[in-house]
Amino acid sequence: MRYFPDSALVQLEFDKIQALLKEHCKTELGKQMAEELRLHTHIDYVRSALQQAHEYKQLLLLQEYFPNDPVLNLKTELRLLGIQGAVLKEEQLMQIRKLAEIMHGIFRFFDHDRRIQYAGMYEVIAHTHYEKKITALIDEVLDEAGQVRDNATPELAKIRMSLFRKRTELRRVFDRILQKLNKQGYLADIEEAFLNTRRVVAVFAEHKRMVKGILHGESDTRKTSFIEPEETIEINNEVFSLEREEEKEVYRILRNLTAALSQYAPLLTNYHDILGLYDFIRAKARLALDMDGNFPMITAHSQVHLVDAYHPLLLLYNRKNSKPTIPINVTLDKDQHILVISGPNAGGKTVTLKTVGLIQLMLQAGLLVPVHPTSQLGIFRQLMIHIGDTQSLEFELSTYSSHLKNMKYFMENANGKTLFFIDELGSGSDPNLGGAFAEVIMEELARKHSFGIVTTHYLNLKIMANKVKGIINGAMGFDEQNLLPMYKLMVGKPGSSYTFSIAQRIGLDPGLINRARKLVDEGHFRLDKLLNKAEQDLQKVEQKEKDLQKLLKENERLKKEYEILSDKERQKQEQAVLKLQNKIREDELQYLKDMERKMKQIVVEWKRTDDKQKVLKQAEALLFRKREKQINEKQEKKINDRFQEIGGQCKVGDQVKIITNNQVGKVLEIRDKRVIVKIGNLPMNVKMSDLVVVKEKAKEEA
Repeated sequence: MRYFPDSALVQLEFDKIQALLKEHCKTELGKQMAEELRLHTHIDYVRSALQQAHEYKQLLLLQEYFPNDPVLNLKTELRLLGIQGAVLKEEQLMQIRKLAEIMHGIFRFFDHDRRIQYAGMYEVIAHTHYEKKITALIDEVLDEAGQVRDNATPELAKIRMSLFRKRTELRRVFDRILQKLNKQGYLADIEEAFLNTRRVVAVFAEHKRMVKGILHGESDTRKTSFIEPEETIEINNEVFSLEREEEKEVYRILRNLTAALSQYAPLLTNYHDILGLYDFIRAKARLALDMDGNFPMITAHSQVHLVDAYHPLLLLYNRKNSKPTIPINVTLDKDQHILVISGPNAGGKTVTLKTVGLIQLMLQAGLLVPVHPTSQLGIFRQLMIHIGDTQSLEFELSTYSSHLKNMKYFMENANGKTLFFIDELGSGSDPNLGGAFAEVIMEELARKHSFGIVTTHYLNLKIMANKVKGIINGAMGFDEQNLLPMYKLMVGKPGSSYTFSIAQRIGLDPGLINRARKLVDEGHFRLDKLLNKAEQDLQKVEQKEKDLQKLLKENERLKKEYEILSDKERQKQEQAVLKLQNKIREDELQYLKDMERKMKQIVVEWKRTDDKQKVLKQAEALLFRKREKQINEKQEKKINDRFQEIGGQCKVGDQVKIITNNQVGKVLEIRDKRVIVKIGNLPMNVKMSDLVVVKEKAKEEA
């Protein structure tokens, strides 16, 4: 992607995005890719890069482990693999093994389902393969600790076995000498040490002539001498010789292993690059999580349709300071491709301009952008920017001269694939003359179908936006009552600069304000005032619309809650009915089972006994018991409706109810624990425990 001027990326603060991205990289290759981040114009490449970052972001959100653990920078080791005769050390070979093992984990991660789910990330390794022979070759030579195995070759095994035996012999002889010298009182506090790879005893300097052997040195205080005993000299020589043989054999083994691995040098280099690329993709995903980056829709034609777009750096800054950030909505298409933004100073015009520019740069660099996923962005081939004071001391150009020089470049090079940004078009010159040139510049850029955003205070540019095809007005909202910018872009109407309102609110002398008003052209003043009033009215309408939408949402919420509660209550009632039905069915089933069992007993009894009359009575009692039960229940209800239980000890003359048959009578006589009760005209002898005292309810109550 071409851009003008050379400082365009810095002016849009793209370098700060690169720095944030680099902080998330863990490998040297990833950091290098962040530093050299390029802007691409090929739509397939941009879409692929965004897809990969989006898929890795989903992995992070799902907390799913992806096995791309960072490795050290292995460029030196991989370069040595390609050199004939080079030898890699044990720790270097273990890093090579770790590289191959991580790649093995990545290949295992992409099973059949994940190859489809994370197609963009799988594309990174789709054209390579995993070679298990790499780890097999290393494991044949090195153990888990990175040391050469004893059985790497028969020669090494033989040398190490001899070395083990000699060291064991040396230790025994040395321990015997230490015991002897200790008894003689010759040993110093440290007793023994190693000097020049030789095992020596530490004796007091005054006794050094009493110990036969080779003097290897003395302590700094010269109070201790280090002597290799005469008895261990020959054994030490043999140990030293075996150690040299071991080093030579290990070197030969490592040289052969390095030569065997050299045939896989290109593949290992590819592995190294793949891990660096995955690290870079992970960094893009983590940056997207920091700034709420999303994957917008990419279109082949030039277009800018931003929904809820945030300036990435402003969003991070405000979030750190617990401040809100106002999103913007901007649409530039083939019919309306140049937006003229007006409004008061410090109202957010330049921030809006930079937001669109930085988001477009991030998108074409393959970074997820802080916009709503429904946003649509096209691919532009060149980006032009003119922001701030461009006075040039080198070429002795004034601010306006430099401004015109840049505008000349814009008009000569702009086309339908150009996205440009101009801050304060026409500033730095006479308002009337500068405004005229600004109109010409705008008309030329519109004629070339280029896309862009222009900020201005010129009234004539606000007017021409409604006349020239392809140019539309936009205004930054301003709260005139509180004298505060709203940082909200409103497309479709020009904005007032609020010059006199700001002067009045800050307490400037009213006389000076009136004098200034008289100096302004009456038509100009009335138009600015009209724009002011229109903007305030629009804000009120938008506020009322927000309140209405809020009430509608609340009404919808209450409706859903009512429907949910209604459904729950209906389900509750249905469950209660089902439970009751199930209970009745269970009782009836149990009753039928009991009836069946008892009827079988009656049949058996009928066959067995001669007293058929007794059996018939049992059957009759069984068959009509349910009928009697229903009659008793009806009788009980009737008695309960007429009489009320009062309890207490019954006396002669009290009305009582017999619990067993729900009949009411009058106590005639009490005989110990039994009572004579008159039921109608018939006296009955009843247990006192089966009686309860009652009284007749009042007629109204009954």
